[in-house]
Amino acid sequence: MARRRAASIMSKMFATAAICATLTGAVPARAALGGDVASIQMDEVRMQGTRRTIAADAYTVHEIQAASGTVVREYAGADGKVFAVTFHGPYQPDMRQILGNYFDQYYRAVTAQGTRRGRRPVAINEPGLSVQIAGHLRSFAGRAYVPEMLPSAVRAEDLQ
Repeated sequence: MARRRAASIMSKMFATAAICATLTGAVPARAALGGDVASIQMDEVRMQGTRRTIAADAYTVHEIQAASGTVVREYAGADGKVFAVTFHGPYQPDMRQILGNYFDQYYRAVTAQGTRRGRRPVAINEPGLSVQIAGHLRSFAGRAYVPEMLPSAVRAEDLQ
């Protein structure tokens, strides 16, 4: 009887977890790559971090210091769209969150490269998306950008 009850409880817990995962995955992209700058505050809340804004000539950088110690920078052009995202710190951020609608393209490209073993860096250069990630436990860095969205005065090497 106790085993049957435990199995029933476990079954309900798994069903609840599956529903939560499905609903979480259906949440629209926040101020992720290609997204609108108006929702960067949601990223700040989700990362449990603090944000500061740095103005440059052709863009604005929204830097979020996450509670985990990772720093995420979201670069927004004059049109208010996020054209690049960079990060560095002890942990990789939630790639689905920072890549937004570009996550599926990123995932397909990483999968096509084969399994990522050891400390090999990720380098994706496809039409419409460029991603570089390198690092190891407690020391990661990366950047992702949409080449067509880069302001004319900005080079990919400037994104740190």
